[in-house]
Amino acid sequence: MIDGTVVDLSRIQFASTALYHFLFVPLTLGLSFLLAAMETVYVTTGKPIYKEMAQFWGKLFMINFALGVATGLTMEFQFGTNWSFYSSFVGDIFGAPLAIEGLMAFFMESTFVGLMIFGWERLSKGQHLAVTWLVALASNLSALWILVANSFMQDPQGAAFDPTTLRMQLTSFQQLIFSPDAQSKFVHTSVAGYVTAAVFVAGISAFYMLRKRHMELAKRSFRMAALYGVMATIGVITLGDALGFVAAQAQPTKLAAMEGLWKSEAAPMPFNLIAFPDQAKQENEGAVRIPYLLSLLVTHSIDGTVEGVDTLERQATRKIENGIPAVLALHTLSKDPKDAVALAQFNAHEKDLGYGFLAQRYAPDLNNVTPAQVQQAARDTIPPVAAVFWAFRAMVGFGLLMLAFFVMAVLYTLRNKVQDKRWFLIAAVWMIPVPFLANECGWLVAELGRQPWTVFGVLPTWMSASTHSVGYMVFSLIGFVGLYSIFIAVEMYLMVRAIRQGPEAHHGGGDARPQPRPALAPRPVPAAAHDTNLEG
Repeated sequence: MIDGTVVDLSRIQFASTALYHFLFVPLTLGLSFLLAAMETVYVTTGKPIYKEMAQFWGKLFMINFALGVATGLTMEFQFGTNWSFYSSFVGDIFGAPLAIEGLMAFFMESTFVGLMIFGWERLSKGQHLAVTWLVALASNLSALWILVANSFMQDPQGAAFDPTTLRMQLTSFQQLIFSPDAQSKFVHTSVAGYVTAAVFVAGISAFYMLRKRHMELAKRSFRMAALYGVMATIGVITLGDALGFVAAQAQPTKLAAMEGLWKSEAAPMPFNLIAFPDQAKQENEGAVRIPYLLSLLVTHSIDGTVEGVDTLERQATRKIENGIPAVLALHTLSKDPKDAVALAQFNAHEKDLGYGFLAQRYAPDLNNVTPAQVQQAARDTIPPVAAVFWAFRAMVGFGLLMLAFFVMAVLYTLRNKVQDKRWFLIAAVWMIPVPFLANECGWLVAELGRQPWTVFGVLPTWMSASTHSVGYMVFSLIGFVGLYSIFIAVEMYLMVRAIRQGPEAHHGGGDARPQPRPALAPRPVPAAAHDTNLEG
């Protein structure tokens, strides 16, 4: 059995890597489409200011893109180094979208990014515009395949377990791609990136307006970001509701944690606006509840109900008891794949195989499992409620804050008054971290809410890790955190330097504007020339 400390350290390392990486991804997704919109306006109107905007924000995009690639590559290698059993168990399914992302979207994106940045003077207007749109498309295609892979972990579709190979096998690529979780998560995550870019552009534009620098570029950029942002924020909130509805069907334990719902209640169910969940006692302290709201939010009806932790644990107990014979049959089949009795036993209990694996953590000999061990495994099916509960509320709170910000931004910019609202410009600068925090909270809800599973209902996290030593994991964790902290510092330094330099340093794909000649000392002018000028 894998050392539990190694599993915990592997989780911490992958979580820190993913959270670092996800600081870069949303800005890349959103800024790519904003660049395409700016350049489209330039091509259609011929106004040079929009070319200047596209070039300046393109430089910031490139900085973010480069560091995002660096953090993303190392994260993918961790599946093989730290999660070898998981990679072996689901590699035939999980590897397919990652390979497509690498071969198609990643290389397509990287190729066209180079043309976009350095092709201003080498491509025609139409060609360069097409390249910029292809960068935006490729960025979002890259996110699609990553999220398809992640969605298989959340709601495994299009695959079946093969007892002869002890691996999951792909049965339907279409189901894998078009699973409800994959589609809703892709759209929700992409639109969250658009919100991130809108806040980023608006905040930096506000910084310039506060300094009275680059006013034309700042006001136009702010207006585009405000219009882009208000639509994207409405979209991300609406799509978040759809994603919550999907989670209610696929991962009821995650939903129970998000809502701090320990006991199943009759409809209409109240919503816990504020609460302090106690996992040991399975109750909330200091709860502030809004009547009827939970039924409306989750089921979109007044008489809908949501299962609480008590009901879900009872269901898990039955699944664990049904899954144990499947694991026992699998042990027999691993020695004799042609054992007909074991195969029949496995087929009868296959749907709950993953729950049988959960029990194996506490009862290595499943022939002698006790009711207490089954109950302990059933309790493990509930994710860390307090962390998921508060991460979800922080994400929603940040989303509503950004919606209010963009509504005001649109009103002020359309009235051409935003440059006069100093307090609002200061607030816009302070808003820059908000979407990044919201994205991180959303990722925590998605990943912590999936626990204790690597693949929900199929493969527990405790048996997915590699058999490393604790010392190795501590060393590699320190190394990754140190490396990624350097990446963040480099990103901040390059971004701040580029912003302080301003757009005048970013013309022509990096070529600065021709600088005026230094002033020369005035030559003496003959008196006759003075007389002529006076007469003129």
